[in-house]
Amino acid sequence: MGQISFTINSLEAADLSNKYLNTDPKGVWSALAETNDGQPLSLNRAPAQELEPWVVRVHATKSYVEPGQVITCGMLSDVAILRILFTGDWHAETADGPRLYNKAALLFGPHTKRMPSSVRGSFATVGIALAPGACAALNGPALTSIMDRILGYSELGYDESNLLARFDETDTPEQWVESLEGCMRSLIEDAGGAKPDPITRAFDEIALADPNTKVREFAEREGIQVRRLERIVKRDFGMSPKQVLRRARTLDMAAHLRGVADSKEAEEIALRYFDQSHLNRDFTALIGMTPVQFVRTPQPFMTMALEYRQARRVEALKRFSPNAIKPWQAPPKVSRKAS
Repeated sequence: MGQISFTINSLEAADLSNKYLNTDPKGVWSALAETNDGQPLSLNRAPAQELEPWVVRVHATKSYVEPGQVITCGMLSDVAILRILFTGDWHAETADGPRLYNKAALLFGPHTKRMPSSVRGSFATVGIALAPGACAALNGPALTSIMDRILGYSELGYDESNLLARFDETDTPEQWVESLEGCMRSLIEDAGGAKPDPITRAFDEIALADPNTKVREFAEREGIQVRRLERIVKRDFGMSPKQVLRRARTLDMAAHLRGVADSKEAEEIALRYFDQSHLNRDFTALIGMTPVQFVRTPQPFMTMALEYRQARRVEALKRFSPNAIKPWQAPPKVSRKAS
């Protein structure tokens, strides 16, 4: 009887968005894309094919708010992201303390939990999400050293002004993305082109497909000792295998609660949790609020990030083709270069 009771409760949790979802972005309007219920989204797609070993997604935002308005939200990413901020006055509560940014080239480390963040005024960005293992393969910073941190491009030993000079703010977001892909090609070539560990790629795939997989079962299937797997995952994800899978479960549930996931998976996602307290405990630990609070509070940054992760996920699992409009997406807007 208890199992039946939980099944009902967990399905209700996955369906909270139908009852309580606050889709009011508090005056944020995206010039690029939105959900069927009007939440602003980024322009995002799979990377150019030759970049796929090192890059999992490319995305751009171009959003407008009332002058002087501050949008408060948060970020929770499972991968490192090289992101260029064109406009907006940004604030983030990083592991190094509060940080302020305007126009800048930055490397965002993956997150162990939601990073509170905000922006004043309209904002435009372009980003390239790095595949797990890309930092190690390309001689970048150790992932364990950049968790919950944001590093300036110059802190990484590169010329930030030279990078920013490659972008024209009047270009279309599609052109921004193509320019950033060009930068990534140069970085890969300069670093010798080594690819991430195949074990890392396999573990990333299982985190997307079935984050309830037992770590020992995965290790046995891949023919690798658990301790070696733990070392590889720690190096390439910045945290333990169990923590990676826990975060993946939470991100999938959060995407469903925000209405940016395939509703056909709702039951499967909900039943990954043993009971209601398990769901509430994990969700609160990583996101800092209960599921009900999460759906009742506008989440523009979180929704954009959750959406492009889900787009990547359903494409990786071959549930939708890369060019298909996903069930939660409104028809794409047309982006034009400013005259």
